[in-house]
Amino acid sequence: MVLPPRRFLPSLSLLAAFEAASRIGSVSAAARELGLTQGAVSRQILALEEQLGVALFLRERQTIRLTRAGEGYAREIREALRRISTASLNLRANPDGGTLNLAVLPSFGTRWLVPRLPDFIAACPGISVNLLTRSSVFDFRTETVDAAIHFGLPHWPGAELVFLMHESVVPVCSPDFKERHGLSDPAHLLNVPLLHMTTRPDAWEKWFRSHDVGFDNLHGMLFDQFTTIAEAASFGVGVALIPSFMIEDEMQTGKLVKAVSGTLESEEAYYLACMSDRAGYLPLESFRNWIVGQAKKGDIQLRGVSRG
Repeated sequence: MVLPPRRFLPSLSLLAAFEAASRIGSVSAAARELGLTQGAVSRQILALEEQLGVALFLRERQTIRLTRAGEGYAREIREALRRISTASLNLRANPDGGTLNLAVLPSFGTRWLVPRLPDFIAACPGISVNLLTRSSVFDFRTETVDAAIHFGLPHWPGAELVFLMHESVVPVCSPDFKERHGLSDPAHLLNVPLLHMTTRPDAWEKWFRSHDVGFDNLHGMLFDQFTTIAEAASFGVGVALIPSFMIEDEMQTGKLVKAVSGTLESEEAYYLACMSDRAGYLPLESFRNWIVGQAKKGDIQLRGVSRG
């Protein structure tokens, strides 16, 4: 990427003075924050305005107020300074191997990715991975993020997607709940409390249709995290539809059991998303190769379990 002419690249000292004054709304308070005199901050802001050829503040007696142009510029500069600060912090924390900033879905990160991260760290010891929680699609250009885990259809504006895996959802409950309600057939689930995810409001409808079970209205408690809904199911609150890879430990220990036979593979899938201009970034390239391999390994294991 070619940088614009230097006349359009103000110094960090000018930008820092402007950002502080725009955020606080006071030149004197900005001066105290920056450890400068009020006159020095005023001169830096004036120098920035002269360099840009745009008035950034309206000056009214002893107060300042951002112009409309200044408001938009302040948002951009604040984000740019934040990104510079984050990049500097990452470099200081890991000067040799590079840093990967990864946005993850909460439950996917907790239940699938984090338990496998020691393997990546062992394979790529010089790379530091920072995890940030993101639950929806965002604009990579406004975030200090190298890549993200995406669940859904293969669509993310402005990003490239690498397929990781599909998921199979299973109806699960506590062993006591299953015995108490005598669950053995998909139709039996119409007579017990069903637990719903707010992010997948039609999950139960799809599951019943796939098993040829007719239904009217399906009601029940709502949850916004798989971790919470899994806990509720394990304590006998009801039956939950949960991706099988997220509850491997609970199934192995017997906290959760299949309420009835029958899985459903989702039409949507998990992807690794990134900007095309970051594809050659070594930490991202290493992580991409690793997570694709982990996803394939997990898919083979799950298919083996389902056949068994």
